[in-house]
Amino acid sequence: MTYNEPVDGDPTPSSSGLPAADAASGPDHVEADKQAAVKQALSDVQHTRTKSAWVGIIVGAIVLILLLVFIVQNLDSRSIQLFFWEVNLPQGVSLLIAAIAGALITAVVGGARMFQVRRAVRKV
Repeated sequence: MTYNEPVDGDPTPSSSGLPAADAASGPDHVEADKQAAVKQALSDVQHTRTKSAWVGIIVGAIVLILLLVFIVQNLDSRSIQLFFWEVNLPQGVSLLIAAIAGALITAVVGGARMFQVRRAVRKV
């Protein structure tokens, strides 16, 4: 038991150790405050760069596994001709090279756009 002195001067003991106003609401009020604090903390870290990186790594690993399975299942050699080049590669490898080339082209165009936007922002 703890002793809390009320404002009007009438001493009343409090069994919960909380001030008289909080003792009336009881432990439910304290529990609700803790739950609200936990919800706020979770919402603060809901969308972080680390989470995005982790999701990206997992998605990339899944795609890599699918690509490896595709390449292993498509080992038939094909003749590929582009202008004056002629190459004999497995079908899966040639499609992987085409996908990598497409990703590189997309990265170059995206990088050029980011450079353009940054330069425009600096001028302002």
